[in-house]
Amino acid sequence: MVGDTAVPVDAAALGQIFLDRRSVDNFLDRPVPDALLRRIYELARMPPTSSNSQPMRILFLKSPESRQRLAPALSSGNREKTLRAPVTGIVAHDLAFHTHLPRMFHTPGAENWFKGNDTSIQVNSFRNGTLQAAYFLLAARAVGLDIGPMSGFDNARVDAAFFSQGERATWRSNFVCNLGYGDPAGLHPRDPRFEFDEVCHTI
Repeated sequence: MVGDTAVPVDAAALGQIFLDRRSVDNFLDRPVPDALLRRIYELARMPPTSSNSQPMRILFLKSPESRQRLAPALSSGNREKTLRAPVTGIVAHDLAFHTHLPRMFHTPGAENWFKGNDTSIQVNSFRNGTLQAAYFLLAARAVGLDIGPMSGFDNARVDAAFFSQGERATWRSNFVCNLGYGDPAGLHPRDPRFEFDEVCHTI
């Protein structure tokens, strides 16, 4: 739907996605089915990226063994809560995203905009991968999960442990996100947000 066919979502949806939910550290002992992870991605892939590049990649860690591999790369404050979480997603971007443009984008030869231009590849993969990652976080909330995104980790160690060979060799980690059904116990009060007039101008 576009234009006059689009309608605002209701207050309950706004509350679930934006207003009422919190970033959580502790999760209930309740498994997250693979079908739900698939649904999150199916939603997150639909909003726009530049040239439909879709560089976001996600490695979902569900087994205790996979989380143990991740643990040494995490800061001390992020380690235990990640080991307890039902699922941890390593949200990454693919430096080879442009090789898929012949299939993904309607303009012939778009892949040539990036070939041999490492700076453009880095900038576009990170920017659009981060844009998709934001869609991913909102999609997770939309399907009823809670999220705990984190940046306290060593990117180089994560990439070496999980993205050093095979089809994932061109992936680079952006951030880590725990997923599951949040335990409301122990949540601290919400930190303040800027008001519109503090950070937005209209000219």
